[in-house]
Amino acid sequence: MLTATYTLVALSVEQASVRVSLQSFQQYVRANLMQQNSITLGQLEYACETLNRLYQACHWRKIEMYLIPAIRQATERADQLLDELSRLNQAALAVIRAMQERIGGLHEGAEEQVSQICASIETFCSALLQRLEKEEKELFAIARSVICGEAWFAIANQFLLHDAKMVEERRARSAAPITLPTAATAAAATASAASAAAVASAASAAAVASAAAKAASAAASAAAIERLLSPRLALLPLPPLDMTADSHEQLEAPLATGALSLAALDLPLADPLARQ
Repeated sequence: MLTATYTLVALSVEQASVRVSLQSFQQYVRANLMQQNSITLGQLEYACETLNRLYQACHWRKIEMYLIPAIRQATERADQLLDELSRLNQAALAVIRAMQERIGGLHEGAEEQVSQICASIETFCSALLQRLEKEEKELFAIARSVICGEAWFAIANQFLLHDAKMVEERRARSAAPITLPTAATAAAATASAASAAAVASAASAAAVASAAAKAASAAASAAAIERLLSPRLALLPLPPLDMTADSHEQLEAPLATGALSLAALDLPLADPLARQ
């Protein structure tokens, strides 16, 4: 009997979780949607999606997967109650289908009557809440009387396996996927890196060569300017000291007609005697 008690307590906890979700959505509808004059397509889609999640949560409970099959196998006394539970389930499912048809008939920006939508949501929640109540008050009592001890052990073992599987699935969903690179991807990455390095090396070599060329050109220009401006290098070769007046005038002519005037540069003239 301890195993039966544990199993039924576990089912009661699951029932309470579904009940709280249904009642919370009911409160949302009453506090928000019922205060509006119309409902938009987006609100209708949200309501339909929420109803579908609630229906799936109710459908995939342990009581549906493990307890009800065990009851059907143990006795026929519960057939009428199980049929009634199934009708409540179908009523909730019909609400979801009707709302999906409403969504299909609407276009963006269209609005629906709030009273009709809220009434459908109330029907859905009431059907599933009524089912939960019947399960706890009637179905659990039948289960206690018709299921034997070994069957309770089997059901409890199925519960444990189910919980372990759900924990593993949650861990798998929460773990971030790690994608290892394939050999082709690694080779492509290596080739790309090598190509980038080659381009960078070539660019660096070109920059160095350009800088060297610029430096050489600057040095040549500096040397030319120095040769042009230096008084000693700019003076023409001096004639002998016993030169005649005419030859002296001929030597001064190039300086008078040249593009550069030493006097204009205000540079000190070299002593002619210093060249000897």
